[in-house]
Amino acid sequence: MNPADARDTRDTRNASDISHDRGARRDQDPAPPPPGGILWSIAGDIRMVLMLPPALTLQVAHPAVGAGVDDHSVFRTDPWGRGERSVRSLLLWVYGGDEAAAEGRRLRALHRTILGTDAHGRRYHALTPAYYAWVHATGFPVYQHAQKYLGRRFTAAQERQLYAEWLQVGRILGIHDRDMPQTLEEFWPYYRKVLAEEIELTAVAAELTAADAAVPPPDRGPRLLRIVLRALWPLLLPPLARFRHFVTVGLLPPDARAAIGLPWTAEQERRLRRLGKAVRTVVPLLPERLRYLPEPRKARARYRAAGR
Repeated sequence: MNPADARDTRDTRNASDISHDRGARRDQDPAPPPPGGILWSIAGDIRMVLMLPPALTLQVAHPAVGAGVDDHSVFRTDPWGRGERSVRSLLLWVYGGDEAAAEGRRLRALHRTILGTDAHGRRYHALTPAYYAWVHATGFPVYQHAQKYLGRRFTAAQERQLYAEWLQVGRILGIHDRDMPQTLEEFWPYYRKVLAEEIELTAVAAELTAADAAVPPPDRGPRLLRIVLRALWPLLLPPLARFRHFVTVGLLPPDARAAIGLPWTAEQERRLRRLGKAVRTVVPLLPERLRYLPEPRKARARYRAAGR
């Protein structure tokens, strides 16, 4: 989970331009981020799960992206399945090896039919380069900001490395270099321009940040667990919805939070800092089998077994 200038809905570059030929040879595929890099370390860490809601919220705060999700996504009727598929896809970009580029092609094919009109009456297509690139771009500022709470702050050198790796992810997704800022010095003015000129509290962004969101109980996992969760869901949902709201709004970069129009108090900031301290203290002490999601854990084990 794009708008340098969302007002230009007549961009002559379209889905065929942003997409590579389906029959492209494997040796022409872009390489995923390098094993042992920063994304290799953080993308599969369980803390990543807390970063996904703010990244998604920042994506759909763009009117074109929000309209695409509103019109075409199953996030309301199948939120757990939608979340699971999003996580699986994201992990393939980083840990999938040869499968990474194939996943990028699959996503582009999936988005070819996503088009319509946003809340302002402007036409959109999911693969319009500005819109598709924004969906990708949002991950970097969210990672950079959330890391201050949930892990160790990145050094300047690490931020540059992370951005370079994030550009690799963009190439995996089929985004041309001309549509992505190529350096941090180019990224931040682009990012601030989008915040100032395009971002708003769309209907989907409002739903994703609601403290009283109506979310159905999980429909995955062992049958007995699903039965228990359905029975307890009226009691479990209100505190879970409030926690999701708190983490989603809190881990949004402050300038993004302000652009969307989401309030945040000094007391909430203190609570987030306390939560962050607990998370960054406890999670690094966990064994790898608990700290990393299953597929990243396997990929990391294969990498070590190969003696690299």
